[in-house]
Order: sequence, then structure tokens, then C-alpha cells
Amino acid sequence: MLLNAADSLVVFIDVQEKLAPVIHQRDQVIGRMRWLGEIAHELTVPTVVTEQYPKGLGISVDDLSAIIENSRVIEKLHFSAWQEPQFVDALKESNKHQVVLMGIEAHVCILQTAVDLLQAGYRVFVVEDAIGSRRETDKQAALARMRAHGVEVITSEMAAYEWLHKSGTDTFRTITKNWIRG
Repeated sequence: MLLNAADSLVVFIDVQEKLAPVIHQRDQVIGRMRWLGEIAHELTVPTVVTEQYPKGLGISVDDLSAIIENSRVIEKLHFSAWQEPQFVDALKESNKHQVVLMGIEAHVCILQTAVDLLQAGYRVFVVEDAIGSRRETDKQAALARMRAHGVEVITSEMAAYEWLHKSGTDTFRTITKNWIRG
């Protein structure tokens, strides 16, 4: 199944001040999150941001501040965002059926959220180049496990082009001019 912008919701999971510095290839991972988040905003795809115990781990990183100001931010204690009533409410209120996950850590909060969302009946897409863990082996194990459960593993560019659906439109020209350069 391909992504449809009208039926998508993007979730940024726990990209926080005290977690981000220890993530393998953090600059690239956060850069892809920001890139796809900006495109989502341009295409009016709603976004939700979760923060795992922000009193201890800090708030979301500054690099995502422009995206966060347009998002619903939900504090959580459970590793799976689905276990937080505010998150469940946000998803139900969005009336979207495709959930695109980005964030950290892949083998903990991304994995547990993805599996719970699948069990709740959502189509789950994990953006491989926009998730991270402290160790690459943990990320790869999480991706393998999520695939085995039926999660769609995509890249940030796959998401952007699937949301765009076709070329030759004003929206396509705007996105390719501002975000997708050869």
C-alpha cells in the first residue's frame, strides 16, 4: 500500500535533548526527520510529537522546533506511545489510518509503538533513514522485527513522492524546488 497524504499522520517519537546526542548518525537522522516534517507541513499532513519523560530527558531538540510549533506535543511515560491516552485520543481525532513514524530509539519506543498501532488496526510506516538507536545493531534488529510484524519500512523520499502522487502540479513544483534538489 502506498502512502496517501490525505490519510497520513506523522509521529515524531522522543527526539529529545538528552537522548539525541548518543544516537548513531544523529545529525543525518534528525536532518531527515526535519526534511520530511517540513514537507508534511507543506502538504498539510498533521504531525504529533511525543516526549518520553521530559523532566529527565529534556524537550525535543531545537532542530525540530519549527515542526513542533505546528504539532500536538504529548508527554509520555510508556515506551509505546499507544499506551498513553492522550496519544490514542490524538490519533482518533485525526481520523487518519496511515501512521508514519520517525524518531528514537528504534528498538524501544519506535518498535513498541509500531507493533501496538498495528494491533489497533492502523497501517504503520517507519521511515528507515529518520529513525535511530544508540547502536546500529539495535536499529537493524528493530527494523527486521517490525518488518516481520507487517510494518512498512520506507525512506523519507519514498514518503515525499508517495504523498505527492504525481508531477506537473504546483504542489510538486513547490516541493521539488524547496526540498528535493537533484
